[in-house]
Parts: sequence; structure tokens; C-alpha cells
Amino acid sequence: MDTNQSIELAKNYVTLSNDHNLPLIQLLFADDATYHSAYFGEYKSSAAIHTMMASFFVCFPDAHWEVAEYRGIEDNGVEFNFAMTGMDTSSGEQVKRQGLERIYFTPDGLIKHIAVLKPHN
Repeated sequence: MDTNQSIELAKNYVTLSNDHNLPLIQLLFADDATYHSAYFGEYKSSAAIHTMMASFFVCFPDAHWEVAEYRGIEDNGVEFNFAMTGMDTSSGEQVKRQGLERIYFTPDGLIKHIAVLKPHN
């Protein structure tokens, strides 16, 4: 897989996330995928990641990610800085978070790992 393919896959993931399309998002992950978020913890397996995302979208029903630039990195990876906005239903407060996300793909284009880092990492 080349860098442009990886970047297109990452863009698709962000688009589906902004659409809150959990059924299609779940299809993007390898069964044994892992997800580490500095904000929400560690998840192992596509099923565990899907459950976390479903809970996230309940807590942030209007979550939206802005990404200005996608960069190819090693190991079929893509990284990008993001700004996430949304209303936290548990507190009623508008939230804006910034961070760096890295998505790594299998050779056949499935997500094998996501790392979400806070801006200072």
C-alpha cells in the first residue's frame, strides 16, 4: 500500500466518524485491532473499539473532527492533528479538544492500530 492509499483510508475514517456511521466504521477495523487514546484509554479488538465508539457518540452526539492535513508515516501509517468539538451530554458543556492521531493499516487496508495523543505528546 502506498502513502496516498493510506491517506485516503484515513480521510474516509474521519468522514465516517464525522457522520457517526458506526456500522461502516466497524468494517474498517481488523478483528484484532488496538486503540489507545490519551483521553479514553486502551481497547483491544474490533468489538471493544466499536463498543467504546458507541458510548462516545452517546456522550458526544454532535462530535465533529476538523483535520487540515494528513501525513504519511512509517508502517502504512497516517498521522494528523485534529480539533474535536462537541457537546458533552454528561456535563452539558461544549468541549473542544486538540490532539494528534496516528492510524496504522494492514497491507490490505484495514485499521490495525489507532493512537490518539494529547497535543503535548
